[in-house]
Formats: sequence, C-alpha cells, structure tokens
Amino acid sequence: QGQLLESGGGSVQSGGSLRLSCDASGFIGDDYSLAWFRQAPGKKREGVAGLDSYGGTGYADSVKGRFTISLDIVNNTLDLQMNSLKPEDTAMYYCAADGPAIRDGGGWASPDEFGYWGQGTQVTVSS
Repeated sequence: QGQLLESGGGSVQSGGSLRLSCDASGFIGDDYSLAWFRQAPGKKREGVAGLDSYGGTGYADSVKGRFTISLDIVNNTLDLQMNSLKPEDTAMYYCAADGPAIRDGGGWASPDEFGYWGQGTQVTVSS
C-alpha cells in the first residue's frame, strides 16, 4: 500500500497557523480511514482529527473550531489546517491510515486501531 509521508511542520508563534499535509497515495480508495495524531514529550499519542470514506469526521475536543481535516483527492493528500495555534499544540504530528470508522466523539482515536503510520512532522508553537 505504500508509505505515508508528512510535511508542513515548523515553528510558529501562538495564534499563528500551519498546514500539514500527508502523502497518502495507496491508502485512498473505495474504503479508507485516515487520521492525524500527535504526541508531545512524555505524553501518550492522541487522536487529533480523522475522516473516512463514508463521510465520517471526528476531532479532539481540544482542537474543535481551530483545526480542519480534509482530503485532496487530486493530489492524494490528507491535510490538516491548524489555526489559532497554542503552545499546548506543540507535538510531533503523525499521519495514520487503515483505521476504524470515524465518528465524532473520539471513539476512533485509539492509535492501536490504525495499521499504518508516517514518520511524523514536528510542530512547535511558542508563546
């Protein structure tokens, strides 16, 4: 199925924006479940946002209204637009594929449910 490759991370001041992109070629077909996770030092990996081929989307409560997940079918990328960034958003962000159905409420957001992972891209937000 290929690899997942993230890009777009970087350093930004509090209140700024970043857009992450994940090359998900090979994982986008008739049936897919894709998500962004993040992991800060000393903390567990947590689900940030996900979407699936049935129109399901889900967001962590901490990012609702600030982050938007989308799928670019033309370029086969999973994107994450992050606005109003806060220092607590600082983490390594990972793209994941082959997960469960995505529904609002966080039930999809267990890392163990996803079979494929990218290497991650670092996001650092300074105050």
